[in-house]
Amino acid sequence: MPYVTPLQDYRFALKLAGLDEVLALPGYQEVTPDLVDAILDENARFAEQAIAPLNVAGDIKPAQWRDGQVTTTPGFKQGFADYAAAGWQGLQHPPQWGGQGLPKLVAAAPCENLQAANLAFSLCPMLTDGVIEALLTVGSEAQRKAYIPQLIAGKWTGTMNLTEPQAGSDLAQVATRAVPQPDGTYRLSGQKIFITYGEHDLAENIIHLVLARLPDAPAGVKGISLFIVPKFLVNEDGSPGPRNDVWCASLEHKLGIHGSPTAVLLYGSGKGDVGEGAVGYLVGEANRGLEYMFIMMNAARFGVGQQGIGLSERAYQHALAYARERVQGRAVEGSAGPVAIVHHPDVQRMLLTMRGLTEAARAISFVAAAEHDKGTQHPDAAVRARGRAVYEYLVPVVKGFSTEIAVEVASLGVQVHGGMGYIEETGAAQYYRDARILPIYEGTTAIQANDFVGRKTLRDGGATAYACLSAMRETLEALHTESGRAAADDRAGLQLMRDNFDLAIQNYESVVAYILERAQSDIRAVYAASVPYLMLAGIVHGGWQMARAALACQREIGAGSTDPFYRNKLETALFYGAQILPRSLSLSAAARAAHVADRSATSLI
Repeated sequence: MPYVTPLQDYRFALKLAGLDEVLALPGYQEVTPDLVDAILDENARFAEQAIAPLNVAGDIKPAQWRDGQVTTTPGFKQGFADYAAAGWQGLQHPPQWGGQGLPKLVAAAPCENLQAANLAFSLCPMLTDGVIEALLTVGSEAQRKAYIPQLIAGKWTGTMNLTEPQAGSDLAQVATRAVPQPDGTYRLSGQKIFITYGEHDLAENIIHLVLARLPDAPAGVKGISLFIVPKFLVNEDGSPGPRNDVWCASLEHKLGIHGSPTAVLLYGSGKGDVGEGAVGYLVGEANRGLEYMFIMMNAARFGVGQQGIGLSERAYQHALAYARERVQGRAVEGSAGPVAIVHHPDVQRMLLTMRGLTEAARAISFVAAAEHDKGTQHPDAAVRARGRAVYEYLVPVVKGFSTEIAVEVASLGVQVHGGMGYIEETGAAQYYRDARILPIYEGTTAIQANDFVGRKTLRDGGATAYACLSAMRETLEALHTESGRAAADDRAGLQLMRDNFDLAIQNYESVVAYILERAQSDIRAVYAASVPYLMLAGIVHGGWQMARAALACQREIGAGSTDPFYRNKLETALFYGAQILPRSLSLSAAARAAHVADRSATSLI
């Protein structure tokens, strides 16, 4: 079925996240509401017409490897050329380097939309964004001038090269070597795996950011440096020069995202035109590579979270269309004949769960993006610090929660289709297969949860978590007031949302307290609680945004709006409050009993 951009929900979520406040920040004076609308409309047209139709093709005609060269799915090369020519790569990057300088909040909707249209295609631009971000932050002026304009223009693309066969997520085990040369360059040798778009035919050059060790580097993560290693060396005039000694040995055969080539790259195998050893350039200071790579990784983690949301949107649209067309069974209350399955209560439950989780995750991501903008652009230092803290706190939630719910939503999409969902031709299975990598990409859910515990909760003594809880209670109070004066048809739903949100806040706060208290005496129990804690945060932050959405819809309806969007959004929010927010009870109970689970786990060893 054709993909349709959820434009009205994007606009609603942008407003909910504080678009007006963001556009008033210094540096964004030229980004008007009319410009935002035009960007959303044009992005919708581009995604629907140019990129979404390539989604199935990428699945059934994946990228092909031959003698170190990779040919992408038919249509991808032209799609990427159109993407680059339209300037989409530069949305959130500085104008001085050829970008458009949009707030992260404004860029969030087009970025999610591209990922919904074609997840496999979107991975290349997403990683290029991360390379640009890393070089803007820690690259030298010469490196910025040499690489960033070409990356933003879409002439070149970027990758991140972290892991190796023996290392997995334990980057302390990285063994790729970088030997200094008399001319100031380095020669790299080693093997990198799981390199998304590590080789392809979409652009003139590929700029690899590579973690490697200098000969005298200390052991562990403190001895890792970061290097730029281009596929083709760059001539003085900026054109691609000799072929570097970095070679694609093979492509991985994956469960999903078949259109995205995942490469095994060999550095220093004696191929190319530069002799043995890939020519690389040190980024920043030696032995600080992992610190630098986290700049790129954090941008990628937010992007992968948006991929989960985009894929959920696509899976929901597919399931809803099928449920409206598939006629089977009579209505439980009685009907003259068979009805479309969308009338059956459990199909409705599944569809509303899909819609509720997707819209809640989207709202969280947009709020996080707005906090990022305030954290970088607000004139008040205290507001900037608060914005940075909240954004950093929410990044593991955006990544971990949004990707885990993508698997659930895609699975429900298959279930809505029934037996036909298990048949590839209906398309529902592709979303399920594609979704499964997302909780693994850029750090597994457990890695996100460990970060959420260690760097985002314990490090500041829970200050950011408690600040969020305080703001939630303000919304709870508004919900209490609104539920008392709502129309009779909505009052019961709002009251239930109010009661469940109140309980969810208490559950969330109890786990924050548990984490802070247990960390003093039983650190294993704290980390055993990390994933339930992260998912609890996602459920409750999602409930917070859905409560705010319900209040906004009530205001619109109360003011006389007859737009069915507000009624549908309100019903989704009330469903979330009734059916999804209660998950906070089991998640908080599991988190606070983690010390028991940790003790039980000894039976596995």
